[in-house]
Amino acid sequence: MDKTTELRGRERIEVTWSGARPSAARAVNPFGESGLLQEYPVVIMQCRGVDDPTLPAAQQLRPETCWTSTRMQRSASTADRVAVWRHDRYATDAARAQVTGLSPYPSSCPDAGGLSVHLTPFVTAKGRSYAACDASSMPPEAAVGATFPPAEIAAFTDLDGHGSASFEVRTDVENESLGCSHTVACSLVVVPIMGISCADADLECSKTGRFLEGSSNFAGEGVDDAVSPTYWWSPSNWRGRFSVPLGFGLAPNACDLLDPRAPVGFYGSELMAQASVQWAPAYCLRKDRFKFQHNAMPDKAAFGLMLAKSAAAAFVSAGRSTPPGTRVAYAPSAVTGFGIAYAIDKPDNAGEQRQLRLTPRLLAKLLTESYPASDLGRQRPGLSTNPLSLNRDPEFIALNPGLDRIEREAGATLLALSNSSDVIEALTAYIAADPEAMAFVAGKPDPWGMTVNPAYRGLSLPTDQIPLLDTFVPASSLECRVQNPTPYLPLVAAPVSSLRTIATAVLDAWPNVQTKCDRATTSSPWKLGRVDRQGVGSRFMLGLVSLGDASRFGLRTASLQTKVAASAPTRFSDARGRTFVAATGESLRAAVGLGRQQTALGPFSWTQQQVRAAGNAYPGALVVYTAARLDGLDRETADEVSTFMTVSSSEGQRPGPGNGQLPEGFVPISASGPTARLR
Repeated sequence: MDKTTELRGRERIEVTWSGARPSAARAVNPFGESGLLQEYPVVIMQCRGVDDPTLPAAQQLRPETCWTSTRMQRSASTADRVAVWRHDRYATDAARAQVTGLSPYPSSCPDAGGLSVHLTPFVTAKGRSYAACDASSMPPEAAVGATFPPAEIAAFTDLDGHGSASFEVRTDVENESLGCSHTVACSLVVVPIMGISCADADLECSKTGRFLEGSSNFAGEGVDDAVSPTYWWSPSNWRGRFSVPLGFGLAPNACDLLDPRAPVGFYGSELMAQASVQWAPAYCLRKDRFKFQHNAMPDKAAFGLMLAKSAAAAFVSAGRSTPPGTRVAYAPSAVTGFGIAYAIDKPDNAGEQRQLRLTPRLLAKLLTESYPASDLGRQRPGLSTNPLSLNRDPEFIALNPGLDRIEREAGATLLALSNSSDVIEALTAYIAADPEAMAFVAGKPDPWGMTVNPAYRGLSLPTDQIPLLDTFVPASSLECRVQNPTPYLPLVAAPVSSLRTIATAVLDAWPNVQTKCDRATTSSPWKLGRVDRQGVGSRFMLGLVSLGDASRFGLRTASLQTKVAASAPTRFSDARGRTFVAATGESLRAAVGLGRQQTALGPFSWTQQQVRAAGNAYPGALVVYTAARLDGLDRETADEVSTFMTVSSSEGQRPGPGNGQLPEGFVPISASGPTARLR
């Protein structure tokens, strides 16, 4: 496991293993109930408690404190002939009875009816027991259509006995019933399914699998239960578990609960969000400091509040003009940036795509609504011959071979911000610096014949806000479309106001595309709303995110094109002659090293032309500054801003997951190296 302490809600842990039995009947979707029809997987769950026999029983790990999203994952009701858990050699005599798990059997549960039944109730952090005998007897977080998708996974082991999985942890904020927090101990539990050890020669218990090792189970056929994850709770499986204690950081609202003082508001860039979560307790838990509060909002608006003395300071990533006689200082507080996150699955059940290359022109195509997305979009004059979506674009295919060509509306857009932002300014500056991208925006077809959406032809870049310019309403005979005659492509783009919203949308593979026709009853009017989550195995979605969020949630980000060799062909079939740079500490430092300060106390700046020339610098790198007035502030506010600037540039630059430390997705501003000039 790559991390186990100071975890935050929805943070992903990378789990790897070796020496397990190769799996068979690989499920397209291994999460939750969808992962049950597999053989010899590795079950990974989050459970309350730890494996420590010296602790009180209520604090110890047991199947009843392990979270599953459905009752089928924890309870069983089947004919005696196939009740393999009753033949487990490690089960007690009582556990081999016909009805087990809860005694007496709850009257609210369906009648056992002569079947073999085992209940694994779920016991909440507050001690309430849910029988888990049907959907109505599960905790509220396990309801159909729950806010969060299942996190528990029946993961696959390859033919060499190795495997890996990304596991999303949940705190009491996301799952109150499970109740994990910095005060309630929890564990990650890994149960390798090796087959139930049989106490007798029972035929069903002795089965060893009907699928070949390494095979897939696309059709969802039945498997041998004795080697499936269905009975992870059976003693043979449970005794082979590995458990690792998890430590959680303070809740995001900890300062509101622990510090009654009025907060001092710093406003601006959402790029600072993950750093602010870790930094805030380092202020509010000390009486000699103030109660720091970061209020995320557009950089431009935050800068205006700071100038008007309505905010102590503003977090921004670019310099701005000020009224005559007003002096503003820009103190570098963080080196981070933006990324293009993606959730993309390889075809044929081959897992997630782990590397992606994007060019400025591909990003320009996405942001200018130049992919038709569906036959509705194809009606738009000027788009009829364009590829429907990114994954069908020959330029994208040349750089990212081997992905599917399935038509998806979500593949026609990059989920981005609807409001103004220095992030959008930086992204569009990256596009504007690329001759190929700007030729496309100006109206020149790309080498494969794709053309820009006429509504965006000649769009001036860079800009701090992406406009929704397409007004074409396609014709449709569908009653839903007739009742909602709305421009189609803006519904596909459907930008949002928060980078965090984008990050969680990519995490859940839930596009914000607003084209789903729905109504409450057959007599109700039709409404257009958000499409469904994409299923694991067929995901294709991209979103603009902060590197802090990408690191926190374990999102993969694309490598972006920088340098193009003079010998590189304009119509290409692979990446030869083109340099792509991923977001790493090294590439962020390389970009910052290009920066120069034009005026004392001003911001450091560099151009995307310099980034292209350098080759090893990441185009999405940004410095977040604490911008504050040098005059006109009251003494208390001035002292608080000064304290923040000092602390954030010193102890706040120590990497780590703890209070006051610098989280992943940020590069420390150090006394040496490319970032030294920022000190």
